[in-house]
Amino acid sequence: MEPHTIIARRIARELSPGMLVNLGIGIPTRVANFLPPGMHVFFQSENGLIGTGSVPEEGMAHPTLTDAAGHPVMALPGASIFDSAMSFGLIRGGHLDLTVLGGLQVDQSGRLANWTIPNKIVPGMGGAMDLVSGAKRVIVAMQHVAKGASKIVKKCTLPITSTRPVDLAVTELGVIAFRDGRATLLETGPGISTAQVVAATNAELVLPSTILEMPV
Repeated sequence: MEPHTIIARRIARELSPGMLVNLGIGIPTRVANFLPPGMHVFFQSENGLIGTGSVPEEGMAHPTLTDAAGHPVMALPGASIFDSAMSFGLIRGGHLDLTVLGGLQVDQSGRLANWTIPNKIVPGMGGAMDLVSGAKRVIVAMQHVAKGASKIVKKCTLPITSTRPVDLAVTELGVIAFRDGRATLLETGPGISTAQVVAATNAELVLPSTILEMPV
């Protein structure tokens, strides 16, 4: 199973019926594909849409229905479209149950860096600052290592998105929670040992007596 699929499938297990959920660009957009059958979740796009569905089939895309990255999406029956001011009112007002964001780095106290200077990796912060600060729960979806370097680090070297720590980081190697400002390894990836996670992580990990294997 490819890393992105492992990550998205595991995060989908964090969703509950009736949640209002924002999915960021990249890996997070895949989470919707792994909802349990019959579960209804309200997916919100920060450009002003609640009730997004899957990627439309070829030829069925509508130019005015896109996610925040400009990729075509479907609007499910009962969907609501509104302006950006209303969208960010929902985000900043604390009405989102969960946001799932990509990440460039997460430090051992849970602070996220998921943007950098323009024209380098991504064009700018976008709505990430508001999402991390406003959502009730924040999950980071990212691969554990990029270009040979751990993305779970002692201290972020890229600009911090928010001083509020995230709740969970899910990578293909494990699930890490940030309780009391400490990175705690809760689960290892399929077929991955605790020692492998520790070796791939440039941060201090708290290792509980029981660490489960990620259910995907």
